[in-house]
Amino acid sequence: MKNVTLKAGKTGFGEGLLEAAQKYREVVGLGADITTSTGMNLFANTFPTRFFSMGIAEQNCIGVAAGMALAGKIPVFSTYGVFAALRSADHIRISLCYNNLHVIIGGAHAGISVGPDGATHQALEDLAVMRVMPNMTVISPCDATQTHLATVAAIELNSGPVYIRFGREPVPDFTLLDQDFKIGKGQLLREGSDVSLIATGHLVWEALLAAEKLEQQGIKARVINLHTIKPIDEEIIQTAARETGLIVTAEEHQITGGLGSAVADVVVRNQPVPMAFVGMPDRFGESGQPRELMEKYGLTAQNIFHKAIELIKLKK
Repeated sequence: MKNVTLKAGKTGFGEGLLEAAQKYREVVGLGADITTSTGMNLFANTFPTRFFSMGIAEQNCIGVAAGMALAGKIPVFSTYGVFAALRSADHIRISLCYNNLHVIIGGAHAGISVGPDGATHQALEDLAVMRVMPNMTVISPCDATQTHLATVAAIELNSGPVYIRFGREPVPDFTLLDQDFKIGKGQLLREGSDVSLIATGHLVWEALLAAEKLEQQGIKARVINLHTIKPIDEEIIQTAARETGLIVTAEEHQITGGLGSAVADVVVRNQPVPMAFVGMPDRFGESGQPRELMEKYGLTAQNIFHKAIELIKLKK
């Protein structure tokens, strides 16, 4: 892989929000006492009269955002993913989804890579909860630049609530800013005919590394970035299943209910093939350094590689 810079998803979120806010006066921001930690400080410093610090009151933030949306604003609210998606789930369901209001929710510090903050702050169930909500769009960008693009696209979507998931730690940033980002359309990053590696979030980079390792074994792995969990790109999944016959999914999330489950839903209904899943194995995380935790729970290129090898042995 070529050398890439490291950049945090929260930075991309903040840059995307600022870009959209400069174009659309209707955009307003709501924070929950951690403005800088989510990247919203860029917006707050530039448009102080359009930013509202609500304190540590996530459920109230959702209610206020709903009222603002009904008044013609485009509210963008962000806090840690565990609080944005899980603590506020009932309010999101009734106030936003039931009324189909256009509110953007930034689920920051997602995944186990939050590290030392431990299990209470590691959002590992947010994709599952958000994707079952009627009217909700769910986006999980692969890096900071794609988070930037996704934030702008979500604001311009102008239809229903949107949940955008991103991390805190700097990770490889390999997306070009002029990329043609489309909500609901997966991205084919690497051609391959032997197995498909379908990943989301930071695990897309790990999937690319795994594909290189597989190539050294003479195995051609297709790599797909499913940055939109809902609405999911059924066409790209069906094509991968039909043309490669094997699928490995990878996500920094519980295996149950997230990307793997969403892909399996499509596969079992349209093109059943053997699948393997890389993700958290139905347990909570713990405190530790981000990379150490990723390695402990198998959220790495090495584990994706091994899962692919196991599937290929079944195929033979």
